[in-house]
Amino acid sequence: MKAVQTSAAPAAIGPYSQAIVSGNFIFCSGQTPLEPATGEVVGTNITEQAERVINNIKGVLEAAGSSLEKVVKTTCFLADMGDFAAFNEVYAKYFTGRPARSTFAVKQLPKNALVEIETIAEL
Repeated sequence: MKAVQTSAAPAAIGPYSQAIVSGNFIFCSGQTPLEPATGEVVGTNITEQAERVINNIKGVLEAAGSSLEKVVKTTCFLADMGDFAAFNEVYAKYFTGRPARSTFAVKQLPKNALVEIETIAEL
Protein backbone atom coordinates (compact mmCIF):
# COMPACT_ATOMS: atom_id res chain seq x y z
CA MET A 1 0.00 0.00 0.00
CA LYS A 2 1.09 3.55 -0.69
CA ALA A 3 -0.36 6.80 0.66
CA VAL A 4 -1.16 9.61 -1.76
CA GLN A 5 -0.37 13.19 -0.77
CA THR A 6 -0.92 16.22 -3.01
CA SER A 7 -1.29 19.97 -2.63
CA ALA A 8 -3.96 19.83 -5.39
CA ALA A 9 -6.46 18.83 -2.69
CA PRO A 10 -6.91 19.87 0.93
CA ALA A 11 -4.65 18.25 3.48
CA ALA A 12 -6.29 15.63 5.66
CA ILE A 13 -7.95 17.21 8.69
CA GLY A 14 -7.51 14.07 10.78
CA PRO A 15 -5.41 10.91 11.10
CA TYR A 16 -5.95 9.61 7.56
CA SER A 17 -4.49 9.82 4.05
CA GLN A 18 -5.98 11.66 1.08
CA ALA A 19 -5.93 8.28 -0.65
CA ILE A 20 -4.32 4.86 -0.57
CA VAL A 21 -3.10 2.96 -3.61
CA SER A 22 -3.52 -0.78 -3.12
CA GLY A 23 -2.98 -3.14 -6.02
CA ASN A 24 -4.55 -1.59 -9.11
CA PHE A 25 -6.99 0.60 -7.16
CA ILE A 26 -7.01 4.00 -5.50
CA PHE A 27 -9.22 4.37 -2.44
CA CYS A 28 -9.84 8.08 -1.92
CA SER A 29 -10.93 9.48 1.41
CA GLY A 30 -14.03 11.63 1.37
CA GLN A 31 -13.48 15.07 -0.11
CA THR A 32 -15.41 18.10 1.08
CA PRO A 33 -15.52 21.52 -0.61
CA LEU A 34 -12.36 22.87 0.97
CA GLU A 35 -9.99 25.13 -0.92
CA PRO A 36 -6.64 23.28 -0.91
CA ALA A 37 -4.55 26.37 -0.09
CA THR A 38 -6.67 27.67 2.79
CA GLY A 39 -8.70 24.74 4.10
CA GLU A 40 -11.80 26.93 4.00
CA VAL A 41 -15.17 25.88 2.58
CA VAL A 42 -15.75 27.13 -0.98
CA GLY A 43 -19.26 28.06 -2.12
CA THR A 44 -22.55 28.62 -0.43
CA ASN A 45 -24.76 26.29 -2.48
CA ILE A 46 -24.65 22.66 -3.58
CA THR A 47 -23.57 23.48 -7.14
CA GLU A 48 -20.51 25.49 -6.09
CA GLN A 49 -19.56 23.02 -3.38
CA ALA A 50 -19.98 19.94 -5.59
CA GLU A 51 -17.71 21.54 -8.22
CA ARG A 52 -14.99 22.12 -5.58
CA VAL A 53 -15.34 18.59 -4.21
CA ILE A 54 -14.95 17.04 -7.66
CA ASN A 55 -11.93 19.21 -8.44
CA ASN A 56 -10.37 18.03 -5.16
CA ILE A 57 -11.05 14.41 -6.14
CA LYS A 58 -9.52 15.06 -9.55
CA GLY A 59 -6.36 16.41 -7.89
CA VAL A 60 -5.98 13.33 -5.68
CA LEU A 61 -6.64 10.91 -8.53
CA GLU A 62 -4.17 12.64 -10.85
CA ALA A 63 -1.50 12.64 -8.12
CA ALA A 64 -1.97 8.87 -7.87
CA GLY A 65 -1.76 8.39 -11.64
CA SER A 66 -5.48 8.02 -12.37
CA SER A 67 -8.40 10.21 -13.45
CA LEU A 68 -12.12 10.80 -13.03
CA GLU A 69 -12.72 8.57 -16.06
CA LYS A 70 -11.32 5.60 -14.12
CA VAL A 71 -13.63 5.94 -11.10
CA VAL A 72 -15.55 2.72 -10.52
CA LYS A 73 -17.50 3.62 -7.34
CA THR A 74 -18.53 6.75 -5.48
CA THR A 75 -20.20 7.22 -2.13
CA CYS A 76 -21.91 10.60 -1.85
CA PHE A 77 -23.06 12.29 1.32
CA LEU A 78 -25.51 15.19 1.18
CA ALA A 79 -26.52 17.39 4.09
CA ASP A 80 -29.93 17.89 2.44
CA MET A 81 -31.65 15.51 0.01
CA GLY A 82 -33.43 18.59 -1.31
CA ASP A 83 -30.12 19.24 -3.12
CA PHE A 84 -30.20 15.85 -4.89
CA ALA A 85 -31.29 17.11 -8.34
CA ALA A 86 -28.82 20.03 -8.42
CA PHE A 87 -26.05 17.72 -7.17
CA ASN A 88 -26.83 15.22 -9.94
CA GLU A 89 -26.43 17.93 -12.58
CA VAL A 90 -22.88 18.68 -11.44
CA TYR A 91 -22.03 15.02 -10.87
CA ALA A 92 -23.17 13.99 -14.37
CA LYS A 93 -20.80 16.54 -15.99
CA TYR A 94 -17.74 14.89 -14.46
CA PHE A 95 -18.55 11.22 -13.90
CA THR A 96 -19.45 10.47 -17.51
CA GLY A 97 -18.52 6.79 -17.19
CA ARG A 98 -21.42 6.38 -14.77
CA PRO A 99 -19.60 4.59 -11.94
CA ALA A 100 -21.54 2.64 -9.32
CA ARG A 101 -22.82 5.03 -6.65
CA SER A 102 -24.49 5.27 -3.28
CA THR A 103 -25.94 8.54 -1.97
CA PHE A 104 -26.92 9.20 1.61
CA ALA A 105 -28.42 12.09 3.53
CA VAL A 106 -26.39 12.79 6.65
CA LYS A 107 -27.07 14.93 9.68
CA GLN A 108 -23.91 17.02 9.37
CA LEU A 109 -20.61 17.09 7.46
CA PRO A 110 -17.25 18.54 8.56
CA LYS A 111 -17.18 22.35 8.57
CA ASN A 112 -20.93 22.31 7.79
CA ALA A 113 -20.28 21.38 4.17
CA LEU A 114 -23.24 20.47 1.98
CA VAL A 115 -21.54 17.54 0.21
CA GLU A 116 -18.77 14.97 0.59
CA ILE A 117 -17.74 12.33 -1.95
CA GLU A 118 -15.41 9.37 -1.57
CA THR A 119 -14.21 7.40 -4.58
CA ILE A 120 -12.61 4.18 -5.68
CA ALA A 121 -10.77 4.25 -9.00
CA GLU A 122 -8.53 2.07 -11.12
CA LEU A 123 -4.96 3.09 -11.82
